[in-house]
Amino acid sequence: MKWDPTRPLIVQNDMSVLFETNHPDYETVRQTLVKFADLVKSPEHLHTYRITPLSLWNAAAGGMRFAEMTVFLQNYAKFGVPTAVLSSMRKYVKRYGLLRMENVGDELYLVSEDTVVLKEICALDSLQSYLHDRRGDRAIAISPAHRGHLKQELTKLGYPVEDAAAYRQGEYVPISLCSDTDHADKPFQLRDYQKQAVDAFERIGDGRSIGSGVLVLPCGAGKTIIGIAAMARCSCATLILTSNVTSVRQWKREIIEKTDLTEDQVGEYSGAVKEVRPITIATYQIMTHRGSKDDQFSHMQLFHEREWGLIIYDEVHLLPAPVFRATADIQATKRLGLTATLIREDGREEDVFSLVGPRRYEMAWKELEAKGWIATVACKEIRVPLSTADRDQYAASGARQQFRIAGENAGKLDVIDHLLKLHAKEQKLIIGQYLDQLERIAAHTGAPLISGEMAHDDREKLYQQFKAGRLPLLIVSKVANFAVDLPDAAVAIQVSGSYGSRQEEAQRLGRILRPKRNGENAAVFYTIISEDTKEQDFALKRQLFLVEQGYQYSISAWTEQIQEGERDEVRAYLS
Repeated sequence: MKWDPTRPLIVQNDMSVLFETNHPDYETVRQTLVKFADLVKSPEHLHTYRITPLSLWNAAAGGMRFAEMTVFLQNYAKFGVPTAVLSSMRKYVKRYGLLRMENVGDELYLVSEDTVVLKEICALDSLQSYLHDRRGDRAIAISPAHRGHLKQELTKLGYPVEDAAAYRQGEYVPISLCSDTDHADKPFQLRDYQKQAVDAFERIGDGRSIGSGVLVLPCGAGKTIIGIAAMARCSCATLILTSNVTSVRQWKREIIEKTDLTEDQVGEYSGAVKEVRPITIATYQIMTHRGSKDDQFSHMQLFHEREWGLIIYDEVHLLPAPVFRATADIQATKRLGLTATLIREDGREEDVFSLVGPRRYEMAWKELEAKGWIATVACKEIRVPLSTADRDQYAASGARQQFRIAGENAGKLDVIDHLLKLHAKEQKLIIGQYLDQLERIAAHTGAPLISGEMAHDDREKLYQQFKAGRLPLLIVSKVANFAVDLPDAAVAIQVSGSYGSRQEEAQRLGRILRPKRNGENAAVFYTIISEDTKEQDFALKRQLFLVEQGYQYSISAWTEQIQEGERDEVRAYLS
């Protein structure tokens, strides 16, 4: 194919894709590319994506065909697509569904139309403990107890399994969603994309129920409501696992408000309360609690306390390793993962794929923003120099201490003062990693600080005051990264973070994504960075998440002279 300089992609033999960001079709191209490739670098003008087996399997599980991927690349690649890349893509896409798990009578089989592949798999020593008797050339019996472990091993070997085996119904619990007439003061109806997400989980329309997988939607898109709708669709006893007690209480409130379930049917299972009800909501922390590292996990038996028909993993990207192991043993139970990002800091995305399920649905953040379902956000990085004394200490310190010195840079206080004046009329959050730093900011601003050391009830009181508008500013530690519903927060100021965590960036951005009750659907996400330090290097990694979602990310250097133009720009944006 002839070179076409007007096209924005360069597809390389190593399965990487270079993407020119100044192309007029940038957003259209990006939205398709992210469906089957992962962003790995995002300098200003040229982003790098990588096509991986897992990114292709997730795309295939979501219904994207190989032909759609290749036609797209051929239409937008400057130099065409190398034959070796097309060959590798075809091989990996074809492997999804090459092996299937199916029920035949009372037995569970691993089946494949490719007899050569099945024979090769049967010969692998690492799989012998999972495989039983051959059933002709195209099937082999397996133990239901090994369903999850076998999928996990085969995924690692490059052969993802399409799990079409049956799920147990579980204990029957009739659940109906409240219509918009049931609560005149709080009308409720599923949005179109929420219904599509539930349909994708249950695969309505092709005559076959799926019942396992992950739904990826931004914070503020109503993942809790989608989970509740899935519960109503399944009408069975449900175990919900989530990140913290605040989230447990929010789930409980939403369930009681939006379904016909009563309060005595919905239980909380946490450090303070141990209720096992038809619908039970527990934290990951309580599930992984044990007296010492040599003890058994105290509460893992919750997975077997009732005949659960559905398990919902809220914030599935946070799933702890012990819960992965328990999940491998309960593959006959329907499993729904909810998350804003499939990125895991421990690199265990393959285990989410094999044990919870593949990505069944993903909604683009910018698409929801365009429709007004989430706030429009401007992302701004402000770079602040270290003082001479801090610079000397920084130069004499080790890598870990350098990152902390940069994070706690005292010069950030001047920027905070400026931003608080600039956004005097908006609801604001200051978010950080280090408690010492946050305590200094709290003392400096006079605003309350919420941290993990604060009692849950005291946190709730402050959240309620913020929601009511009586507190214009809250300072929050990483305890507020997850599942805190503060719909009127319009400004987030991030002063320090966990190295290059894209996962954390997603959660912090999510604090200001919910539509504002005053109708002004604009927000600003600031990150204050110490200039020419390791913090700046890690910020580049955190930005990957924002770029993946299509956000523009402006960078400016801090000067004590306040620019009138900057003030006018931000005020115009928020108005």
